[in-house]
Amino acid sequence: MSDRSFLAVVLAAGEGTRMKSSRAKVLHEVGGRGLLGHVIDTVKAAGADRLAVVVGPDMRNVAEAARSDWPECGVFVQDERKGTAHAVLAARAALQAPADDVIVLYGDTPLVAPATLKSVRDKLAAGADLVVLGFEPDDPAGYGRLIVEDGALVAIREDRDADPAERGIRLCNSGIMGFRGTHLPALLDEIGCDNAKHEYYLTDAVEIARGRDLSILAAKADADEVMGINDRAQLADCEAVFQARRRVAAMAAGVTLVAPETVFFSHDTALSPDVVVEPNVVFGPGVSVASGALIRAFSHLEGASVAENAQIGPYARLRPGAEIGAKARVGNFVEIKKAVVDEGAKVNHLTYIGDAHIGAAANIGAGTITCNYDGFNKYRTEIGAGAFIGSNSSLVAPVTIGDGAYVGSGSVITEDVEKDALAIGRGRQVTKPGRGAELRERLAAEKAARK
Repeated sequence: MSDRSFLAVVLAAGEGTRMKSSRAKVLHEVGGRGLLGHVIDTVKAAGADRLAVVVGPDMRNVAEAARSDWPECGVFVQDERKGTAHAVLAARAALQAPADDVIVLYGDTPLVAPATLKSVRDKLAAGADLVVLGFEPDDPAGYGRLIVEDGALVAIREDRDADPAERGIRLCNSGIMGFRGTHLPALLDEIGCDNAKHEYYLTDAVEIARGRDLSILAAKADADEVMGINDRAQLADCEAVFQARRRVAAMAAGVTLVAPETVFFSHDTALSPDVVVEPNVVFGPGVSVASGALIRAFSHLEGASVAENAQIGPYARLRPGAEIGAKARVGNFVEIKKAVVDEGAKVNHLTYIGDAHIGAAANIGAGTITCNYDGFNKYRTEIGAGAFIGSNSSLVAPVTIGDGAYVGSGSVITEDVEKDALAIGRGRQVTKPGRGAELRERLAAEKAARK
């Protein structure tokens, strides 16, 4: 297959009015990644060496998203929306360059598997001139049927035009089509708009190709793969399918999900074997978790890495730039941002660590915060190996706590603490005998006077 060139043409010009959004439909996300990004990932994995993306007028953000994923891709504008064939013709410049395989697919269909596109390419490589990707939905009503005779695809019959026998066919048209590149431009040029909407439909290429005695076949995808997204409900349905797939894949790879249906993944979540994930955990983009780590309930991780045998949570939040070392512990109601926690360090509860480095085996007491922001700039806190930070301490960055140093509970630390030193930064306690009772009596009298 590697010796065959492959051009993917992705149609992404739809306005998505039913999404009721100021954002282009193909930029809405499933698994933390835009729909178009998923499609681009798929065609890359299926071996595409060129990409053409067709957008509508004033869709610069879609063009930018495509180029961010594939800088060399061609972006073409369909000035008027006159059907799918018209959209493909907008990319004529890309079609004129030789390509053995051309597959046309859609920017709002993010779940197609690379293996499915490879099956289309296999048929083209074996001699087919046109391959239509079909699927079998639970209810085929409303879908165009693929009519196959003696192994060849002879027609695509729209539901409204089908006779009772044809309506009994379960193989339906997904809209995704593969072409032998040498035939596609001529087929497109012959497609007309003699229909109720006066639009140019790519599916008409089947009848034209049959008239030329070209080889036309059908391939098959799982119904979930070709889910199109037109509104928020379908977006949620697609997200549910994506999450179900990822949960199954994670468990098959050796990850324990205590309550799978409550765990949510991003497109790039990487969990190693023997990771354990408790209920109600959310993985945002950019998370990797090494073998033996435990992610406890109700934790949220994004842009973070967790090393071997570390423990996170419950109720922990790892923000972008958090790097948790082997056997480290990040406990309940702890937030870590852009900070490295070295091996065996403990940040067990009610703590904020930002723009910091915590040395190996250090202990951070409850209620500790790194004061890293002055309203304009961020500053860094360094905490040495084996240091002990007492509860309810405020470390005002930039500041360095040396190896083995102690910080007394309730301290506000504004100056560096050298190795093995003890630092206490709090007001001296004053005790005044009897004054508590006097204060209580005065306050009670004031309250009674207000009634």
